[in-house]
Amino acid sequence: MKVLKFGGTSVGSAQRIKNVAALICERGKNIVVLSAMSGTTNTLVEISDYLYKKNVAGAKETVNMLQAKYENVISELFDSEEYREKARKAVGENFDFIRSLNKEIFTLFEEREILACGEMISTALMTLYLQEKGVNVALLPALDFMRTDKNAEPDTEYIRTHLKALLEEHKDADIYITQGYVCRNAYGEIDNLKRGGSDYTASLIGAAIGADEIQIWTDIDGMHNNDPRFVENTKPVHELHFEEAAELAYFGAKILHPTCVLPAKLANIPVRLLNTMQPEAEGTLIYNSPGSRSIKAVAAKDNIISIKIKSGRMLLAYGFLRKVFEIFETHHTAIDMIVTSEVGVSVTIDSERNLDAVVDDLKKFGTVTVERDMVIVCVVGDLEWQNRGFEAEVVNALKDVPVRMISYGGSNYNISLLIRKEDKVRALNLLSKALFE
Repeated sequence: MKVLKFGGTSVGSAQRIKNVAALICERGKNIVVLSAMSGTTNTLVEISDYLYKKNVAGAKETVNMLQAKYENVISELFDSEEYREKARKAVGENFDFIRSLNKEIFTLFEEREILACGEMISTALMTLYLQEKGVNVALLPALDFMRTDKNAEPDTEYIRTHLKALLEEHKDADIYITQGYVCRNAYGEIDNLKRGGSDYTASLIGAAIGADEIQIWTDIDGMHNNDPRFVENTKPVHELHFEEAAELAYFGAKILHPTCVLPAKLANIPVRLLNTMQPEAEGTLIYNSPGSRSIKAVAAKDNIISIKIKSGRMLLAYGFLRKVFEIFETHHTAIDMIVTSEVGVSVTIDSERNLDAVVDDLKKFGTVTVERDMVIVCVVGDLEWQNRGFEAEVVNALKDVPVRMISYGGSNYNISLLIRKEDKVRALNLLSKALFE
């Protein structure tokens, strides 16, 4: 059995729901994970914002507009009035629930319940459409098996046992449908796996059932060797190691959510990235493959902040780095890159949220310099140090681009370079020309 996940764009209209339905019916008895239709989650966030601000009229007006959009989808999707009415009822129940949340105090708990409605609606529509076509389909509610523990981490044993019980209960079904993104927390409350969580859902389900393969279906034919928004003639990468895929996902390759990789990697289940619009395309296969002694792809992460701490006290002093890292830990700020010298240390972060507090504490140990609007360019491949020459190719390609920092050796799969935002597009194109042409 395989796990097939379809993102919001893949089910973004009535015709696309039909296309996905045809695609999954061709592929046998599998579990299908669906995101909300594209644009829905953003609208639900907007509705929640109105309710936070106690603007109930604004919230209900937005609800009405979203429901009208789904009414058009229902009219186009179903052939019979019987199933149109079933769909209106299923969709209407979700919107009636949202309208009922006009409490005096609106909290994060109510917002999570609202956000879950997007996936509830998309899976209801897909299930009813398949039933109308005569398919023996079972809807497996994610809230019945997907749960996080008290540390907000997936409760893998709970997921495994409850999902297997549901599958056994519906063992005669030809196709299983479930929601991505949504879950319950350790206290039984409706929660979610954060943005990109549908990828995570698919990976967790795949690990729980020991799937043959996890397929992530989007609107692009696999992970490309560079960013097609800025570089022409990019190509899909046919194979990636899990570590390479994780690096690319973290550093800007939006096709795959970084959290998706780990459960599949630990369970040794291949992940395949495929294109709903071109289902015949080969896509990208991600697995625990041996290295191929090649550079695979380039990605870029924007909105990076560089922080340099220069201190004479660092010279020959032990404990200095620990004190610096403790400051970032205290302020819950993650570090992307780090380089050190005898008298200083430079790091990068990707959020300004606690920047002022971090800088203020760092000034106790030395002179602090902050640079904004930076970009990390990440070159990924089989970059073990014995594979001579790759790092030279990367650096030589950017000989005319000012490079603020270089990180190499912390991973066997990644060279990271920090450059200015205005040099990003030129750097990506220079790397493509040098490494892939």
